[in-house]
Amino acid sequence: MARPKLDIVYEDHDLLLANKPGGLLTLPDRFAPEKPNVLGLLNQAYGKVWTVHRLDRETSGIMVFAKNEEAHRELSRQFQEREVAKAYLALADGQIHLEEGEIDRPIVPNPAKPGQMMTARKGKAAFSRYKVLERFQNFTLVEVSIETGRTHQIRVHLQALGHALAIDEFYGRRTALFLSEIKGRNYSLGKFEEERPLMGRLSLHAWKLALQHPSTGEKRFWEAPLPKDFNAVLKQLRKWGKA
Repeated sequence: MARPKLDIVYEDHDLLLANKPGGLLTLPDRFAPEKPNVLGLLNQAYGKVWTVHRLDRETSGIMVFAKNEEAHRELSRQFQEREVAKAYLALADGQIHLEEGEIDRPIVPNPAKPGQMMTARKGKAAFSRYKVLERFQNFTLVEVSIETGRTHQIRVHLQALGHALAIDEFYGRRTALFLSEIKGRNYSLGKFEEERPLMGRLSLHAWKLALQHPSTGEKRFWEAPLPKDFNAVLKQLRKWGKA
């Protein structure tokens, strides 16, 4: 199996920021440790690095790793004390009517569905803000900023809003997005052709990250460009699916 290529966004003596592709694990799978993962690839290339936070396997985007124990302690503190600014790009199902809003709903594990989360009054506090960036006939592109880092937070909060991610097999209604759904009657396929999805993973990208440099204390900001699959979906929506 060919090893995934990692796009390094930034590197110095304390920090390493990578743009994780969708479908790649953040950490080794305890049941299949041989599967490629971001931490393993970075350890092979740079020696020991320390994990500071995680992204779901099917989420793409920016991640920060520490290159020494001192940086790891300081970065972990910033994440724990909610001093890190994180913004995501999410393609949501349907038309979100408000231009911006807040979602303040606690999150707990769903007892009926192992591995899934849900909103509930007695859950752990979870707070998200969203802002509409672009509207399409059947979808909405939003920027989502999170102040807490609960498991599946954006996915659960958008579902609670009534607009789950456009592609989300757990909380939404699609496992993939096809050009035929976007083009509708304008789509045609050859007799012996089989349609392939434009995108077959979560329509969620960790877009921006801002924190204080662990050594200098300087406020730093980074942005991870969208991957090809997400860009392909937006290109087709802008051509065929404008609101």
